[in-house]
Amino acid sequence: MSKIIRIGTRDSALALYQANAVKQQLEFLGHQTVLVPVKSTGDLVLDKPLYELGITGIFTRTLDIAMLNGDIDIAVHSLKDVPTKLPKGIVQAAVLKRGNVRDTLVYKGTEEFLGYREAVIATGSLRRRAQWLNRYPTHTIEEIRGNVNTRLQKLEDTAHWNGAIFAAAGIGRLELRPEEAVNLEWMVPAPAQGAIMIAALEADEETRTILSEINHEETEICTQIEREFLNRLEGGCTAPIGALAFIKDEEVHFEAVLLSNDGSKKITVSRVKKVGEHFDLAEWCANYVIDKGGKRLMDDLKKSSKPTNIYSTKSFTEAQKQLFHEKVVAESSDFIKISLNRIAPRFFKQEIENVVITSQNAVEALLTNFSAIELSFKNIYCVGRRTKRTIENRIGKVTHSENNAKKLSEYLVEFMEGSEVTYFCSDLRLDELPSILEENNIKVNEIEAYQTKMDSLKVDDSVEGVMFYSPSTVQSFKQENTVEEGMIAFCIGETTAKEASKHFKDIRIAKVPTVESVIELVNEHYV
Repeated sequence: MSKIIRIGTRDSALALYQANAVKQQLEFLGHQTVLVPVKSTGDLVLDKPLYELGITGIFTRTLDIAMLNGDIDIAVHSLKDVPTKLPKGIVQAAVLKRGNVRDTLVYKGTEEFLGYREAVIATGSLRRRAQWLNRYPTHTIEEIRGNVNTRLQKLEDTAHWNGAIFAAAGIGRLELRPEEAVNLEWMVPAPAQGAIMIAALEADEETRTILSEINHEETEICTQIEREFLNRLEGGCTAPIGALAFIKDEEVHFEAVLLSNDGSKKITVSRVKKVGEHFDLAEWCANYVIDKGGKRLMDDLKKSSKPTNIYSTKSFTEAQKQLFHEKVVAESSDFIKISLNRIAPRFFKQEIENVVITSQNAVEALLTNFSAIELSFKNIYCVGRRTKRTIENRIGKVTHSENNAKKLSEYLVEFMEGSEVTYFCSDLRLDELPSILEENNIKVNEIEAYQTKMDSLKVDDSVEGVMFYSPSTVQSFKQENTVEEGMIAFCIGETTAKEASKHFKDIRIAKVPTVESVIELVNEHYV
C-alpha cells in the first residue's frame, strides 16, 4: 500500500497502547502507519458517570467524525465501548486476539473486608455496581471516573475506600496491576471486554482488505455473539448487562446476566452450541432472558434513566424506594458519615440521674462502648420516635420524648427533677438545647459520643427538590451545591427546616419525623 495508514486513537495511555498494538501488527506486514491522537468527549467530561451523559458511543463519536471527515483512515477502540450499531458508512474491519476478559478488584491491605457487613467499593460501571451489590448487598458503591492511572491514584488517596474495580486487560496492558489485586471470576464481564477493535470506512476496500489480515476469527465470533445479545436486549451504557462467550473443544460456551441497577433483581442464562451451529445463540439467550422477566426489568431501567428530580441526603432502603410516586425519579446517598467515639468508663461509675439523647447515633455509640446493663440511667429523655423505640428496645424505658430538641429542652426546664443533665451528642451538636437549659440554670455535661463528617456530592441540575433529615445534612449539601431558583427543601422536622430556610425559599415540613413522611411530602408535590 503506497499511502501511510493514519490510525486514529484517543490520547489516553491505554488507548495509545492499543493503537500501538495495531500499528505494530500492520508494520510487521510491511505497511506504513502514523498515530493520530484525538481527545474524546468521554475523556473531557469527568464530573458525571457515563450513564448520565446520555451520549451513545461517548468514546467513539469523535473518532467517527474524524474518519468521516477524512482526517484518519482507521480508528482503534476498546470494543466494549463501541455502540452495537455503527454510524452509516463505518464498519468493523478487524478485531485483535482478545486479552484478559475479567474484571479485577484492586484492594487495600488484605481481602478480609469482603467478609465485613460494611465496605466501600469504587466503580463507574452500572454493570459492576449491580453485580457487586447483588453479591454484597450491604456494601456501599461510590463513583470513580478517569483513566486507569487517575483511578488507581484516587483509590490510594481516598481513605474510606476498600477497593476499586478495573478491567483486568487495561491494568495488565499498562503494567499497572498491583500485587493487591484479584480477578473476579464470578462477575460476568461487559460484552466484548478485553477486545481491541479497528473500524474503517465501508467504502475503503483497500484498507479493509489489509485489516482482515490481522483479524482474529475466534475473538470475532465470541464478541459478535456478546454484542448481538446486548443489542437484542436494547442495552448499552445505561443497562447492567454482562455477557461472555468463549470457544472450547469446538463448542461456543455463552453466559449472560441482566440486573436491576441496585442488584436486587438478576436474570441469568447460559448455553453451549457447536461452532458452526452457534448463529442463533445470542437470539435464543436474549429471548430466554426476556421471557424470564427481562422485558419488565428493561422497562424499569428505561424509566430509571429519566432525569433525577429529587435527591435525598440519606440513603434509601429498598422498601422506601418503592413508596415514591411514578413521577418521582429519586436518587440518594449519605451526606453525613458517622464515626463513633470511645467513651471513657469513668462516666458510668455511678447512676446518672438525667440523660439526654437526640439521635440513634448516640445510642449506637453507647452500646458500642458498653453493654445495656452497664448503662445505669435513672431518667432518659430523647428526641424522635425512632430514637425512643431504639432506646427502649436496647437500653431501657424513656421518661419523655419530643419531636425536636427545642420542645424537649422546654419540657426539661418545666418538668425535670434535678438541675443537671448528661447530653450524649455529636461534635456538630446544635446549640439550641444546651443553651436553653443553661439559660434556665440547668447544668449540661456534654459527652461527645460520635463525630459527624460532612460528605456531600454535587447533584444534577435536573434536581427540583432535596430531602433533608437534620441541620447537618443541609450544611453538607451546601458545601457542594448552589440552591437554584425554585428548588424545594423537604424537611423531616422544624429544626431541620430552620437550617434549610437560610438557603431555600420553599420549605416543606413532614407531618411526623420519619423518612416515610418526607417521602409522602414529596409525593404530594408531584400528584
